[in-house]
Amino acid sequence: MAVRLIGMIGVTPPAGTSLHVIRGAMSRDYLAEFTRAHEASGFDSVLVGYYASSAEGFNVALYAAMQTKKMSFLIAHRPGFVAPTLAARKIATFDQLTDGRLQIHIIAGTSDKEQQAEGDFLVKEDRYRRASEYLTVMRRAWTENEPFDFEGKFYKFKGAYSDVRPYQQPHPPLYFGGSSTGALVMGAEHCDVFAMYGEPLSETEARIASFRRLALAHRRTAKFNISFRPIIAPTEGEAWDKARRLLSDIEANTKVLTPQNESAQRLFSMAGKSDVFDERLWMGIARATGAPGNTTCLVGTPSQVAQAIAKYYLLGAESFLLRGFDPLNDAKEFGRELIPMIRQECAVIDQERRVAA
Repeated sequence: MAVRLIGMIGVTPPAGTSLHVIRGAMSRDYLAEFTRAHEASGFDSVLVGYYASSAEGFNVALYAAMQTKKMSFLIAHRPGFVAPTLAARKIATFDQLTDGRLQIHIIAGTSDKEQQAEGDFLVKEDRYRRASEYLTVMRRAWTENEPFDFEGKFYKFKGAYSDVRPYQQPHPPLYFGGSSTGALVMGAEHCDVFAMYGEPLSETEARIASFRRLALAHRRTAKFNISFRPIIAPTEGEAWDKARRLLSDIEANTKVLTPQNESAQRLFSMAGKSDVFDERLWMGIARATGAPGNTTCLVGTPSQVAQAIAKYYLLGAESFLLRGFDPLNDAKEFGRELIPMIRQECAVIDQERRVAA
């Protein structure tokens, strides 16, 4: 297997140190520049995030696809706001128009409060049950050759059918994330890639093994993605100095939030035990912010960070979502300094696996 590297694009330039990039008003010029920078830097794909007030992700991704030649798009999608039959056609249409440059990241909602802002008052566990029905219907719409009926707790269809089928067969890869029982059950049955936040190596190894068992119960082979915020510099000391400056800026401008979901609670709990794990994994920003999303960092020289990522590759992670705190400039720096080293480290591992086989 070859390692896949995923970035993240946004629609407006951030002011100062950026914890997230999905909110804000639209700037087409910035979106185009940001996307092209990722393609030039050697990223395989970019995440288009989702928030209750953010720009609509499929339109953002389609505009970004028009600015690039090979870049693919991992679009965050929340089941429940459109019918799964419509979503199936929407996804298949995008996949056809871009020659298969699409993956879908299924999110059942970061919090009850945010879901309610869009009129969704289901509790989290019911949202996962609804998502399971939603994905069942979508996958049938992509693959069945005759109209079909479906009746569940949340959806009922009679004669459902889609004329348009995905470019990728049987359908674009489906990612998901989460630590709750509902998330893991849904993902094991329906999704292709388990997306995790960066955790210590021992915890990551245990989570990979546990989820593999869940997926195998459904006769599915799981893949894994891990998210990090690399902080790199020419020397290790400079990298740690840079990390401390970023933390100081974030502490001055960001409130500590109560962790909103079980993944955030996991990270925040780990960060309370130590700021540093496995030499490079730094949780200072997760501790300072309440771990809202991807907030764990790898700190060091480009070579040191690449070697740290390779250890997760050895555990079975096949892709990594990498983004910095100065999003556009960091994407460019990663392309110059970090991405070639990651690919080199992982290529050595691939060669060793081929020889062993």
